[in-house]
Amino acid sequence: MAGEGAVGLVRELHRAGGGRLPPFRAEGLRQALEEMRALYDSNQADVSEAKSGRTDLVFLIRFRHCCLLRNQRCILAYLYDRLLRIRALRWEYGSVLPNTIQFHMSTEEVEWFNRYKKSLATYMRSVGGEEGLDLTQDMKPPKSLYIEVRCLRDYGEFEIDDGTTVLLKKNSQHFLPRWKCEQLIRQGVLEHILS
Repeated sequence: MAGEGAVGLVRELHRAGGGRLPPFRAEGLRQALEEMRALYDSNQADVSEAKSGRTDLVFLIRFRHCCLLRNQRCILAYLYDRLLRIRALRWEYGSVLPNTIQFHMSTEEVEWFNRYKKSLATYMRSVGGEEGLDLTQDMKPPKSLYIEVRCLRDYGEFEIDDGTTVLLKKNSQHFLPRWKCEQLIRQGVLEHILS
């Protein structure tokens, strides 16, 4: 049936839900584009005949044109929704995405993520004075300035603003400034211990 491939792409994203990024379906996208090319070529041939007097083809031409527009909308919705999810991942995980997520991205999406990351970093450096302003910190209003964290894997030395160096080893617990830990919590290095 016309347009099923393109609709399948959108359905797959909808099923993933929850901001998850399913694998990029290059083959499904290619098939939808090939279907569009075939519909367009058929319409071109029938339009020439319709101009010469065959009015019975008008409805078929309109149907194919509607199928083309539907496929176009589905493909654009698929690509746009993926970009929105990738943008949200930048705010959730920071500037370095886990390999499991990058594996699900196309080359073009990785390039787009890198450009978005650089653009966001440039903007954050331009506001907030000399040091800039990190907009990715404190995504939720903090209840306290310091939090207790547990290290989930060996990370090495971690320097705090006052010059103190903390050695982050697996299963060690620390009482650190919230704003210095949030990025490491999102990356899975630290875990916030809730009392």
